[in-house]
Amino acid sequence: MMRTAVPIPGAVFASASALAAYSGGSKAWAQDASVPAGPLGPFGPLSGFVPFLLIFVLFYFLLILPQQRKQKKHRAMLEALKKNDKVATSGGIYGTVMSVSKNVVTLEIASGVRVKVRRDAVTDLRTGDDEESA
Repeated sequence: MMRTAVPIPGAVFASASALAAYSGGSKAWAQDASVPAGPLGPFGPLSGFVPFLLIFVLFYFLLILPQQRKQKKHRAMLEALKKNDKVATSGGIYGTVMSVSKNVVTLEIASGVRVKVRRDAVTDLRTGDDEESA
């Protein structure tokens, strides 16, 4: 019994493509529109930065912006300091403002006891009730 070779359809196309490649034919047949844009996605090299950009935006709105608002409010409070304001310092000292200069605030912490502190050491304006409860 004699076997006859059955042509394989894929082999014919492979042979035709090999023939076209070796004969210097056009390679336009190899381009396919359904091929994905590559390992970096449709945005190319910029798609690697998208997660970092999202993290930065998240940090900005959760950490940086609230801190800037707090600093702005503190600066405004320091600019508005005046005599007889009751304040608390960053060291935990309660006192009454006796005088204010550019960088120094003089506080009276007890009757006749005055202390000079840096202006930015004042952290809070207090009401009279806060001092007695602390």
